[in-house]
Formats: sequence, structure tokens, C-alpha cells
Amino acid sequence: MDLSLLLDNTEDLSLSALKMIKLKKSIIKFLALGGVATIAEIGRETDFSIPTVTKIILELIEEGIVFEEGKVGTAGGRRPFQYGINPNACFFLGVEVKRNSVNIGIQNFNNNFVKLAENITYTLDNTRESLFSLCSIINQFVADSEVPREKIIGACINLSGRINSRKGFSYSYFFFEERPLSEIIESQIHIKTFLENDTRAMAYGEYNCGVVKNEKDVIFVNIGWGVGISIICGGKLFYGKSGYSGEFGHSPVFDNEIICHCGKKGCLETEISGLALERKFKKALENGSISILSDKKAIEEVTIEDILGAISKNEDMLGIEIVEEIGSKLGRYLSMLINIFNPELVILGGILAETNMYLRLPVKTAIHKYSLSLVSLDMELKMSALGSKAGVIGACYILRDKLFYSA
Repeated sequence: MDLSLLLDNTEDLSLSALKMIKLKKSIIKFLALGGVATIAEIGRETDFSIPTVTKIILELIEEGIVFEEGKVGTAGGRRPFQYGINPNACFFLGVEVKRNSVNIGIQNFNNNFVKLAENITYTLDNTRESLFSLCSIINQFVADSEVPREKIIGACINLSGRINSRKGFSYSYFFFEERPLSEIIESQIHIKTFLENDTRAMAYGEYNCGVVKNEKDVIFVNIGWGVGISIICGGKLFYGKSGYSGEFGHSPVFDNEIICHCGKKGCLETEISGLALERKFKKALENGSISILSDKKAIEEVTIEDILGAISKNEDMLGIEIVEEIGSKLGRYLSMLINIFNPELVILGGILAETNMYLRLPVKTAIHKYSLSLVSLDMELKMSALGSKAGVIGACYILRDKLFYSA
């Protein structure tokens, strides 16, 4: 079986071919999650007969997906062979698209990066030129990686806003025609392409190899230029009916007359976001407040990166005060979600999470003040462990699930 059969439309395949793909996926999933195993162990875990497992294992070895690990080290009797996944059988490409940069990584089957690049210069504009520039960056990265393009069996592109990952549409960026954006990108990079919401991918990265331990009900908060959430229920990403769950930042809760980029006034992210931090910081400077940045840049030239750098490197008091104000407001409105969902864990991620305790402490205080004590009593609040890598890692895990672990 060609690996491409795991990715492409299988409507035209016979029932026997579909059954074989399902059987192979089950064995691949078991070996990928559990490491090496004997044919007998695989049979017990998958409920397949020994002859069936043997046949599939031999085919997977021939296809280069599975390899023979050696014999079990037991004394006496015939020692059975163990089998494991070939880490270089295929690769997964994750792409995190930000406002001013792109993070890209290629992972092998062992979840290890063979190449990773962060903060590649890029300007996200809702234009065809920006889209094709993104495709050029991806193509150059793949070429530089020296990984054969045909062995990269999937790409997951993370974008902010409203993403229909099932159909491959983005309704916030690059919606120029009725053709799915995933198809347009795929035609440019020649790799099977999926789209995902950036916050959802970050959450899944943290869930699989970040700050999440054994928790199954998690809310991930992405405080970047805007603010969004991702919900994990029972260990699975929650998408909602149309795939647009998590648009927390576009809740019109403030009577501030500030127009959000979605077109409504008073959205949550007009007061709780990186954009809000930058706006409030500049306004404070105009009103005479003092910062470490006061004599270094003209007010209109100050960026969110400058502010976060001043906080982390110089403990800039003006920046800290505004972050604490944002944290208090965020905690208040998160308390509503906590009362509704009763999560085990809330994770703070995104660029504002780089301020660490200056954000975490006011959020925690506000949660305890405004949420029901019985609901928040045994809930934990943690900062992202993966930081800027969360989205790329999550994208690769989402790909792996779609291509090998789905039914």
C-alpha cells in the first residue's frame, strides 16, 4: 500500500482495500504510541488474528513503515521478534503563520524535529501576494531541509480567525474564491495540505507534549495580537458544529466604542490582547507616563515586541501595570468559562504569556474572585511550556492524527 492512500479520498476503493487501510492504521497507531511490540502483543491489543497481523507487518516492512527491532530478550524457548515504526518512514510539516513572521518545522514519526525555523520574516496581509509569499517560504524551507518532498506526507497550516479545517476554508484570510484554501496552497507546495486554527493547534501541542499531564478537560487561552481559546473535552479537541469554536475574543462585552477588526464595537480583544497592550502603552506615553522606552523610540514607532522586551529585560513598570490590568480583566471573563466548563486545567499561552507572573498572578486573583469556589477550587492555572513552538508541534500532532489515527 502506498502511503498516499492514507491521505487521499478513498471513495473509489473496494471494501477489502478500505479494510486493509483500517487494519494498517490500527497497527501503525499501536506501534507509534506504544513503541516496539511482538506480533502476539499487537494481536492482543488490536484484536486481529496472528496470521492477519503477520501479513500486515510483512507488508508494512516492505513499504518501509515498520522495521524489525530484534528478538525479545527472554531466556529459553523461541524468542519472538519485536517490531517498531521506522522514524524516517514519513515526515510531517507544521506551519505557524503569525502577523509578522512564520514558524516552520518538519517532524519525523518519533515526534522529533529534523528541521525547525522560527521567526522567518513575513507580513500577513489578506492579499494574493501575501499568500504566494507564504507558499514560497514553505517551498524554500522544504528545499533547505534536504528531506525528500515525497516523504513529507502532510502539511498543516495554522492561521488565526475562522477556519473550517474539515473543508479547508479560511474565512478570515485569503478567501478569494470558492476553492478551498488548502487546495490552493497544496497546488503550490505539492504536499497534501490541511488548515487549522492557530489557537487550536497550540492547545494540541501543549496537550501532547507540553504542560498537560493527565488532564483531559482543558481550556487553552492564546493571548497574542488578539485573544482566542481552544477547548479540549475528554482528551479531544472541541470544534463545534461548523468548526469555529473558541472565538472568545469577539464577545462584545465592553462599552468602549473601540471598533474590533471583526467590525463590532467593544469586543473582548479590544481590551485584552497584544493590540490592546500596544494601544494602552502608547496612550500612556502620550499622557506623560514614563517608561524605559521613553527616550529610545518615538511613541508611534513602539511595538508590542519592544514593550514585552522592556518588561522581561528591564521590568518596565508602565508595561507591567498595563499587563496586570489586562490580566485582571482576562481573569474576570475566564471565570465565566470556568463556571460553564469546569475544566481541570487552564493554560495561558501566546506572546503576552511571555510576561509570565505579571500576567498569571492577576488572572489567578480574578478567577478566584469571580468564579464559583466549588468550580475553581481544584482547577489549575499554568503557563504554556512550549512557548512559540506550541503551534508547530500541535500542527504535526494534528497531521499524525488525521493521517494515521483516524478511523
